[in-house]
Amino acid sequence: MQTRMTAAAVGALFALTAGAHAAGDAKHGQDVFARCAICHSNTKGAPARIGPNLWAISGRKAGTQGDFSYSAALKAANITWTDANLDKWTAGPAAMVPGNRMAFAGISSAKDRADLVAYLDTLK
Repeated sequence: MQTRMTAAAVGALFALTAGAHAAGDAKHGQDVFARCAICHSNTKGAPARIGPNLWAISGRKAGTQGDFSYSAALKAANITWTDANLDKWTAGPAAMVPGNRMAFAGISSAKDRADLVAYLDTLK
């Protein structure tokens, strides 16, 4: 009995942890990405634009894409793009990393940010 309960608890915990932004609507997040597409590409192998390519950004260390010149502030920030960090960044890049060069005020809607992060998680 205890083994079944433990397995169920582990399964539930895994589902909650793995799906922190799974509740976000990736389909709607693709629409939200239109705001980002002005400066960022999102396809494998595409060159950087005004901003870096965001293909496979989830889990990547910030400031490491080879074909983009990042600000010293972002390179020194030692950030990995987790869902939580992507949410914080898209809420306001300047607040998260003062001195970065991204000229974007942020997305105020928590739902839009969650949906965008869910979409970015699909870019693999």
